[in-house]
Amino acid sequence: MDIYNTLSSHWRKKFNTRVQKIPLDAGFDCPNRDGNISREGCIFCNPAGSGTGLYSSGMSLEQQYHYWRSKYLSRHPEALFAAYLQSFSNTYGPACRLKSCLKELACLPGLEVLCTGTRPDCLDQEKMRILAGFQAKETWLEMGLQSSNPETLKRINRGHTPDDFAHACRMAHKEGLKVCAHVIAGLPGENLEDFLETVDFINLLPVQGIKVHNIYVCKNTPLAGWWSQGLFTPLSREEYVNWAVAALSRLRPDIVVHRLTGDPSGDELLAPEWSRDKTITINSIKKSMQSRDLKQGADCRLSADVSSADALSTCASRQE
Repeated sequence: MDIYNTLSSHWRKKFNTRVQKIPLDAGFDCPNRDGNISREGCIFCNPAGSGTGLYSSGMSLEQQYHYWRSKYLSRHPEALFAAYLQSFSNTYGPACRLKSCLKELACLPGLEVLCTGTRPDCLDQEKMRILAGFQAKETWLEMGLQSSNPETLKRINRGHTPDDFAHACRMAHKEGLKVCAHVIAGLPGENLEDFLETVDFINLLPVQGIKVHNIYVCKNTPLAGWWSQGLFTPLSREEYVNWAVAALSRLRPDIVVHRLTGDPSGDELLAPEWSRDKTITINSIKKSMQSRDLKQGADCRLSADVSSADALSTCASRQE
């Protein structure tokens, strides 16, 4: 294995070529914004969401897919593609809407992987089975956890619990879906040990992937108010690199690392300024691990004689 188990390497080994993610906006909402849970959203979340916004311009999912595919093929003509339902919570609402979205994606050229971004409290067995029934060679369920600390989740107005995440993981595992957990380093009130406890929590669940990034301050968010009043200070790049190295060392070695940095878009970023340059941050993490002779899983708390497959089975049964 390389220093850590990257998504690009995982896909290249499986498909023998580059697999490129295509961001898709299906126009879904979020229960933490429409009043079902709250109208404020998570304290760090840009009101416009993290997607492309192409749905509001009138582009269908199929049109969005072809738009991005043509751009990527001009640079990588051999590429295959992963459709990524990214904006907001893409399993929120009636199951028939999710089914309709997936029907629109069926049979698109070069589509080999489905990735669906959502929250653990927007899932049930029916929706899991709809996702599992999509004809893709790999299907990922990308779920926001952010932290395994219940008090932190309340502090950031997340609107769900760690138990909600664990329950959704178990359901997904039974349906054969791969789970990618989203976590954030440097959340208000958390230190490094809190962050590593989140990694330990993930290690003990049937999770196959992870996205890790630093928290950054966006305009028009509650966190922006905290930051402007001096009530919150984001991690420095050096601090984040140290946290990321510690997390990768603690992470189960079979887990695929989908992301290691945040990705602020446009002019939304207020702080920290270093978040704009992903390349420097990722290279710093790699160099730090190399200098310390570390690899993913070097400090994993699971027993060394437990295989990856056994860990998933054991973790799933422990949570029943």
